[in-house]
Amino acid sequence: MKRIMLMILLNLIFAISLYSQSMPYVLLISFDGFRWDYSLRSITPNLEKMKQDGVSALSLRPAFPSLTFPNHYSEITGMYTENHGIIGNNIYDPFTGEKFSMSTKESKWFLGEAFWETARRSGIKTASYFWPGSEMDLDYRRPDYYKPYDHSKDYLERIDTVIYWLQLPPAERPHFITLYFDDTDTYGHRYGPNSPEVNESIARLDSLTGELYARLERIGMIDSVNVIITSDHGMTEVSKDRVINVAEIVSDYDCKLWGHGTMMSVQCAAEDRENIYRTLYENRKHFRVYLKENMPSFYHYSKHPFIPDFLIFADMGWSLEKGDSLGMTAKGVHGYEKDHTDMHGTFIASGPVFKSGYPTGTLWNIDIYPLLCDIYNIEPRSNVDGKLERIEFILKGK
Repeated sequence: MKRIMLMILLNLIFAISLYSQSMPYVLLISFDGFRWDYSLRSITPNLEKMKQDGVSALSLRPAFPSLTFPNHYSEITGMYTENHGIIGNNIYDPFTGEKFSMSTKESKWFLGEAFWETARRSGIKTASYFWPGSEMDLDYRRPDYYKPYDHSKDYLERIDTVIYWLQLPPAERPHFITLYFDDTDTYGHRYGPNSPEVNESIARLDSLTGELYARLERIGMIDSVNVIITSDHGMTEVSKDRVINVAEIVSDYDCKLWGHGTMMSVQCAAEDRENIYRTLYENRKHFRVYLKENMPSFYHYSKHPFIPDFLIFADMGWSLEKGDSLGMTAKGVHGYEKDHTDMHGTFIASGPVFKSGYPTGTLWNIDIYPLLCDIYNIEPRSNVDGKLERIEFILKGK
């Protein structure tokens, strides 16, 4: 009897090992703010090799608004911001007065299902070295392994941890991993996207890409891991000479202005709403103004109840400011129209599941979630906005 039980156990371990070996590995990397054209500056030899070995898109179109938290969550859920609930880096709940910020971990704000949740339900081990939503306060909604966000964490240490995870015993090893680097976003804001400092940042991330592949080769997994490099948005130049003082335009009314930069909302008495809208509309120059019910459908930014019912959007390169925020210091900004190429990010992928030497046109970030589901042969959620048919052609055999 003992011998039979031992044989059953050994066969089970063998089956798990075979299943683990056959399951794909995917490392999804975010280069925050890495604009679509940053890899075209002749300073990224490692990314160029990835392109030659794999798939490279002309650009990656973000969801609106082209901000960090909304688009990381759109990418990992396959949903527009109005549907997954992360409608901005900072959110105000007008019904309770609660506020969401990028450090918020309460799962009630995150309405979409992240891919690591979908994967875990299918028995796939997952890990995250930073990704918005990966630190939610419910265990079953987090990756199996995750790191609390630490902006100052050394970049090589992040890669070291990914390599460590990939060397865990088969039953413990994650097959889907996310990794995040802020570098080009940080320097893009500080110095502008066309600055020497951003070029140094681009080269730095390219060097890290080379280091990652060198370490994958050292552990014998360079031919096993599918690496996808994406970015949440692009970046554009701004100037103190392109500022619109919205407070001045509506100075005749008793209203409160929320936000600044690329977007602003208006809070006012119901009886003043139409007059304020007309005033802004008649004075619109380098900005657009919409009532929530009249938002063009291509924004996909009107359904969520927390979206303000009175919105102002700046034209590309212009900033909306008010009396207490006119001292703008950033030289690079994002958050504008999702369809303007300056707001587009990067998509480069290489590995056993991807076609080789395959350049393509613009991809949509909401299609990455169904792509991941297809790679692992698991069923995506039925309520996603992303469409597999827009992206599956980058896979071998499609």
